[in-house]
Amino acid sequence: MPRAHDFTATTIEGDDRSLGDYAGQVMLLVNVASKCGFTPQYEGLEKLYREHSDGLVVLGFPCDQFGNQEPGDEEDIKQFCSLTYNVSFPMFAKIEVNGDGAHPLYSWLRSERSAAADGDIEWNFTKFLVGKDGRTIKRYGPSTEPAQILPDIEKALAT
Repeated sequence: MPRAHDFTATTIEGDDRSLGDYAGQVMLLVNVASKCGFTPQYEGLEKLYREHSDGLVVLGFPCDQFGNQEPGDEEDIKQFCSLTYNVSFPMFAKIEVNGDGAHPLYSWLRSERSAAADGDIEWNFTKFLVGKDGRTIKRYGPSTEPAQILPDIEKALAT
């Protein structure tokens, strides 16, 4: 049975990164966009990452599948995240999260924790909490603020 640690993704700098590198940490995976109504959630995601960096890693996956809200290239995204929200958590190259072109990680996440009837990601800033063992714990919709996830993160960190 696959786990998140079995997947590899390209970092925003263009390097391949195994999610196995995060084994033993709780992961919060988020499909992000810089021109979305939910974009201010970057602030809350960064706060979670900084305050719980001893056991939590937030992973940002830019996606342009929803309303063309992530139109820039990786350099544009890096600059926006750094200058606007001082993002320091790991960011990855733009991916698709739905459809035939979906990144294998997101195909797996959708099958693990399906909220919609077809399992598709409904919009930017859908979040997946993954335990230290690489198994998916819970899926959160775009309107769930990062701070609302804190109790589940703390529980995952304690196990």
